Amino acid sequence: FSAGGGIATKLKLLAIERAATAQPGLFDDNAAFGFDAAAAVDHVRAADVDLARVIDAVGPFKLQLKRTASVFGALAEAIVYQQLTGKAAATIFARVCALFPRPHEGLKPERLLRASDAKLRGAGLSQAKTLALRDLARHTVDGRIPTLPEIARMDDAAIIDRLTAVRGIGRWTVEMLLIFRLGRPDVLPTDDLGIRKGFAVAFNKRALPLRKDLEKRGMRWQPYRSVASWYLWRAAELPRRRGTR
Repeated sequence: FSAGGGIATKLKLLAIERAATAQPGLFDDNAAFGFDAAAAVDHVRAADVDLARVIDAVGPFKLQLKRTASVFGALAEAIVYQQLTGKAAATIFARVCALFPRPHEGLKPERLLRASDAKLRGAGLSQAKTLALRDLARHTVDGRIPTLPEIARMDDAAIIDRLTAVRGIGRWTVEMLLIFRLGRPDVLPTDDLGIRKGFAVAFNKRALPLRKDLEKRGMRWQPYRSVASWYLWRAAELPRRRGTR
């Protein structure tokens, strides 16, 4: 293993990979949505004939909820993944976790605060992401980041308001947490490029939609806009129909 740290680092990375399937998460399985997924798909299909065609083309709703040991860990991972390909981000995140003892337990805010900038940058973090992770860690240690039981009792707007106070965490990042970690049913990330591309495909538009257009159409899909969002992401992968307008 030729990367920095040699075999010791490799062993730590393997420990993280082995533990990923064993460590306790926010959800014990992928059926733990806070809503009936089949009923939600039926609702969206009935509410929008154009999106119903996308649902037919894509097939069953297969959104996978991601496991997470803590809100801090989920947000730390989200910060690392910003503006990177999945493979590159996964490598850097694994290196950051491997900097600390017992990496299978996930990142701990206290440990991260004690680490030097040089150590974190050496794992591949940019200066901006290093600063963002430190701010997140300080918020967590100070009790400003809700625990998993606390966040489960909060509504979406309150979660967005609380978490976007952290440096480097914007509305989009929290919306991804709401959908993919918390399984919230009614989230529509109107600034997401994949959502906008999928909208153009689903509704046969040449140009990407404005936020107001997405919000207006999204009113039809309430209270299951997360389901509609998942199908719009999948729509972006479908071939375009002829005669776009």
